[in-house]
Amino acid sequence: MIIVMRPHAADEEILAVEASIASLELTAHVSRGAERTIVGVIGAPDDKEALRAQFVQLDGVEQVILISRAYKLVSREAKPEPTIVRVREGVTFGGETLALAAGPCSIESREQVLLTAQAVAAAGANLLRGGAFKPRTSPYAFQGLGQSGLEFMREAADRNGLAIVTEVVDPRDVELVAAHADMMQIGARNMQNFTLLREVGYARKPVLLKRGISATIDEWLMAAEYVYAAGTHDIVLCERGIRSYDTHTRNLLDLAAVAVLRTLTHLPVIVDPSHATGVRSLVLPMSLAAVAAGADGLIIEVHPTPATAKSDGAQSLTLPAFAELTARLAPVAHAVGRRLPAPAVVV
Repeated sequence: MIIVMRPHAADEEILAVEASIASLELTAHVSRGAERTIVGVIGAPDDKEALRAQFVQLDGVEQVILISRAYKLVSREAKPEPTIVRVREGVTFGGETLALAAGPCSIESREQVLLTAQAVAAAGANLLRGGAFKPRTSPYAFQGLGQSGLEFMREAADRNGLAIVTEVVDPRDVELVAAHADMMQIGARNMQNFTLLREVGYARKPVLLKRGISATIDEWLMAAEYVYAAGTHDIVLCERGIRSYDTHTRNLLDLAAVAVLRTLTHLPVIVDPSHATGVRSLVLPMSLAAVAAGADGLIIEVHPTPATAKSDGAQSLTLPAFAELTARLAPVAHAVGRRLPAPAVVV
């Protein structure tokens, strides 16, 4: 159930609605927009019509909407206008400006990430991506540098005017990652790690939520609902390919999901063509296709020397290849009414 307040409703009217919800032992989730405030009601009883009649009489309430979908707060019914997620000054997901996150799969050394950050910033990226904690299929594979990797990323990002998006894999590490990163990523393997979803939601920091390896769109949105209900409303969805029977690509890039999500949720959605394809030569064409399909941004793996990468070298672009990608991307973005980020401000 969603309570839509009248434009510019007074704070005391909103507080009265929250108090009324709490008196019924229900949970209120308040989302404040430029003109309207929307209050989500979680845990409504079976007699929702009677509850709607009760709430619609409260001062400042414009309408009460019953939501049929299992995901209440992230649905288009709850918030018809698209959400713009602001990570920091000049870095947003949604709206006319695309978000471009680029960097290595794994942070391997200070020198590696400094070199990569400088190159991707010069080519037009506005976020540095990279893994300090790496969930790997094999327990013997490189697991990341941990805290030192986060520190290397922070230094490299600050030097080149970039925001940081990096993965958190353990609920116990949320506080540590949040202290270094501007945006926390939930990887495909952890999309349904509900304890982790709640913890990143409690942290109230922007979250990038990747689609699970075999997840349906509804399951993906329910995972987003966990984060949203826990308190973080700045959530970006990331399509990164789903498991398929074909072996020519690492995964099957579901670009139709980008268009479908526009009808189901107000959250921004981006595409990861690197993990979706697993093939370096396919990253450029799939990046162009993703933006043409309506994606709000891209997250791309870039490495100074992919042949020596400790993880995912086969899908990582070289530094010159990423610069070529952004140059090719600009006219496609313009054709669909979008634009690339402004050049990063180097400090």
